[in-house]
Amino acid sequence: MSEKYDLHCHSTASDGALSPTALVQRAHEHGVTSLALTDHDTVAGIAEAQTAAIETGIHLIPGIELSASWQNKCFHIVGLGIDPDYPPLREATLNLQIMRTERAEKIAAKLEKKRIPGALEAVKKAAGDGMITRSHFADFLLSQFHVSTQQEAFDRYLGAGKAAFVPTTWSDLELAVSWITGAGGVAVLAHPLRYKLTASWMKRLLAAFKEVGGLGIEVVTGRYNADEIKIVAAYATHFELAGSVGSDFHNPANPWVELGRIAPLPEHIKPVWELLS
Repeated sequence: MSEKYDLHCHSTASDGALSPTALVQRAHEHGVTSLALTDHDTVAGIAEAQTAAIETGIHLIPGIELSASWQNKCFHIVGLGIDPDYPPLREATLNLQIMRTERAEKIAAKLEKKRIPGALEAVKKAAGDGMITRSHFADFLLSQFHVSTQQEAFDRYLGAGKAAFVPTTWSDLELAVSWITGAGGVAVLAHPLRYKLTASWMKRLLAAFKEVGGLGIEVVTGRYNADEIKIVAAYATHFELAGSVGSDFHNPANPWVELGRIAPLPEHIKPVWELLS
């Protein structure tokens, strides 16, 4: 049987719809052989996912998706093959949870001013013990019929400069990468085209990322087309970064993104899994 990697997905420990157990089972059903659970700013789901992985025969790669700031912009850094018990990383996730809770309170207050009450209680209930993300607010706005899609929630309320946007200064890029490498992991720039950077800005970012210890870039995601894969593959080659593949799966209700349903990594790109011990 050929290997099928999916190195980016989310569970109920952050803003995914499935429990870690259900997520691993679904990945197995879709032919995934190596799965990385990469919840936002938390490792809370890894132990449960590991148990499910043993039962299904999947190789689980412990991971995380950290929010990081560089040049006053927010970027997501995936950590693969981490030790989830590494003390500095554990401490960082606790601090990030506090930051996310404070941001949630401010977003809810802004929505209240727009005569949209009840957001904080709803997102806290939806997140449970997991990290509160803007996706939870998007789901709330959708459920209350203030928007017709999740994307509209970001376009009208939650995106940068919109009515309920709350700017957040995340951990410095160098610090975020150091938590991943200190935990024995490989730092990968997630979905690089989502940040809508010009080519010159992307080159500056990747140079800085490499300088602080970044080793990989997501060349293939669940939404990239062939042209986009080619663009990111060129960056990977130029900066000698290993290539990662990940669906960025959140919810089975989204027909466009599915576990394991991703294009193959271009053959000339070094696979990031070769860096994982």
